[in-house]
Amino acid sequence: MTDVPGLPGPAGVRLGTATGRAIVLAAVLGSGMTMLDGTVVNVALHTIGEDLGASLAQLQWITNGYLLSLSSFILLGGSLGDRFGRRRVFVVGTVWFAIASLLCGLAPDPEVLIAARVLQGLGAALLTPGSLAMIQGAFVREDRAKAIGAWTGLGGIASAIGPFVGGALVQYADWRWIFLINLPLAAVTVVVAQRAVPETLDPHAPRELDLGGAVCAALALGGLTYALISWGGAAAYVALLVAVLGAAAYLVDERRSDHPMLPLGIFADRTFSAANAMTLVVYAALGAVLFFLVLQLQTVSGYGALEAGMSTLPITICMLLLASRGGELATRIGPRIPMTLGPLVMAAGTLLLLRVGEDVSYWTDVLPGLTVFGLGLALMVAPLTATVLAAAPDEHAGIASGVNNAVARAGSLLAVAALPVAVGLTGEEYADPHAFDAAYGDAIVVCAVLLAAGGVISWLTIRTPAVPVVARDG
Repeated sequence: MTDVPGLPGPAGVRLGTATGRAIVLAAVLGSGMTMLDGTVVNVALHTIGEDLGASLAQLQWITNGYLLSLSSFILLGGSLGDRFGRRRVFVVGTVWFAIASLLCGLAPDPEVLIAARVLQGLGAALLTPGSLAMIQGAFVREDRAKAIGAWTGLGGIASAIGPFVGGALVQYADWRWIFLINLPLAAVTVVVAQRAVPETLDPHAPRELDLGGAVCAALALGGLTYALISWGGAAAYVALLVAVLGAAAYLVDERRSDHPMLPLGIFADRTFSAANAMTLVVYAALGAVLFFLVLQLQTVSGYGALEAGMSTLPITICMLLLASRGGELATRIGPRIPMTLGPLVMAAGTLLLLRVGEDVSYWTDVLPGLTVFGLGLALMVAPLTATVLAAAPDEHAGIASGVNNAVARAGSLLAVAALPVAVGLTGEEYADPHAFDAAYGDAIVVCAVLLAAGGVISWLTIRTPAVPVVARDG
């Protein structure tokens, strides 16, 4: 890694300095913006559907359009940061995200909103890996764990206020404000980053960019997502063929390219591959649980947007208060046990959410399940992300962060695309309390099985010694 003349050297910043605090602040503001956006969109889906006359498939695409472009291009975003500078790409991504958020807020129909969400995901693909890579690349090794811990704790505030802010805006103002609120946040983020954050990059990064690989990844994920959402029609089989060809072309491109977007050799590390496999199934369940639960509370239980949003706060509170403890535990005993028990505890919490129905009591039917779920998530997240980063060389910080984030987003993307169809939800049935209630129970059981599978994968594959405290961005 290298630096820009006149600024602190690479991996030489201390946390207690003004520069160190500025790096953490910029990373928190940027990643917090994406966390806030991810939280509030789920809360607003029911209202957006009613206001714009959207079908269930269109609601899925409002979520999945963002996840698709984010997961497809986040590796390219990491490569761009390593090549041209983490701060520079982070700032570009923040501005892009803000412009796309404006388009989302002005969207007159579901089609325009979906397109704007795809653009928003592209901005997040530039922004997300940079928020962690700036810290990984700028701080001295002994301060990285503390810096990332501070980033995690402060970033958790965005998740904590997201349900309240999003629910209040949807219920008492207009759902469009959940996107427009990103504009002032982005402005502050850019000012802090430009004025105070040192630039770091990888001098050994390829001079050319693997745009072909990014396009192939987008075709593979996009085709598979479309096939899952529209399963049963002729178009679904065509989309599935596109997905298979795109995936094959991606692998060929990465193997033959002199400048691959994703050096496939990084997966030779058994721990890196196993941790990402576990990430895929666990975050598939996480994304599906939140998608179905918030709609269940509004469609079946009669919650308003604010109540539905606030109901998920126990997960965030657990993360805010306990995520660093999960990392400390992994430092002492290694990541295997926390990464095994975490998903199993989450599975237990998920099964408790089967009690959510028409006659629901928050204190007995919702709170216990979400609290148990949050405890498991707090136990797992820091050891998981730390294990992934520790298994990759420092010069590939942006790529390693991008891979793990891409896998997490892809898991959520595919689950939200596949599960509604798998449990019998199509067309306008998301607004029918009886149809949705029946499908909800089946979906929750599937999510619990996925989480249990994640715990088993960790127990069988993770053997790494203790790693520093790290936590995921969003």
